[in-house]
Amino acid sequence: MGLSTAAVHERVRKLVERGVIERFSIAVAPERVGLQFVAFVAIRNDGGIHCRDVAPRLKAMPQVVELHSVAGEYDFLAKVRTTHARALEDILYEIKSIAGVARTTSTVVLNTEFEDRPLDLSWIGCDKPAA
Repeated sequence: MGLSTAAVHERVRKLVERGVIERFSIAVAPERVGLQFVAFVAIRNDGGIHCRDVAPRLKAMPQVVELHSVAGEYDFLAKVRTTHARALEDILYEIKSIAGVARTTSTVVLNTEFEDRPLDLSWIGCDKPAA
């Protein structure tokens, strides 16, 4: 027998309160709205301004759908979605025009096997109800 609606609601409420569930959202199929071109853009800061000052400028660009601060040769890794290669070129010019950006390196995605994979929490024990 499954859980009652009330029991499911209570479990979800507790997960939200504990911060395990951060938000509820809908998922738009990017290809259906013409955003079939994907690239990962590594961004290097020139040290002239702090990375924390560059990030808000990148966040303001709707084509940048993910932004990660990373360790290594580059400072950021951005996932960019556009309509085609020429649109990627435009966004790269825009990124390079940000004060503090020294250079970018792009990797174009040929095929996506999976993305936005739901987290499988069973291996860390988070699938058990809260006490």
